[in-house]
Amino acid sequence: MTDTSTPPAGEPGYEQARDELIAVVRRLEAGGSTLEESLALWERGEELAAVCRRRLEGARARLDAALAAEDDGPPGGAAGEADGAGETDGAGETEDEAPGM
Repeated sequence: MTDTSTPPAGEPGYEQARDELIAVVRRLEAGGSTLEESLALWERGEELAAVCRRRLEGARARLDAALAAEDDGPPGGAAGEADGAGETDGAGETEDEAPGM
C-alpha cells in the first residue's frame, strides 16, 4: 500500500490539479486539436485525475485517523459515555454486576 499522506515532490495540490483537469477536459470537448494533441491532453488528464485521487485518498486517511483517535479518547470521556459503559441499573449497581456483589 502506498503512503498517501506525502505526495511526490513537485506534484500539484488538489485544487491546482482539479483546475488544470477541468481546462484539459474543456479543450478536448471543444475539439479542433490534432490527434497527437488530443492524445497528449488525454494523457495529461489521466495524470491529473490520478493526482486528485491520491490527494482525496490522503485527505480521507487523515480524517479516518482523526476520527479513530477521537474514538480512542480517555475513559469516561465523551467517547466512553456514548457506548453506555459504566451505566447503573438504577439501584446503584452497574448492569454487568450481579445482585449481591
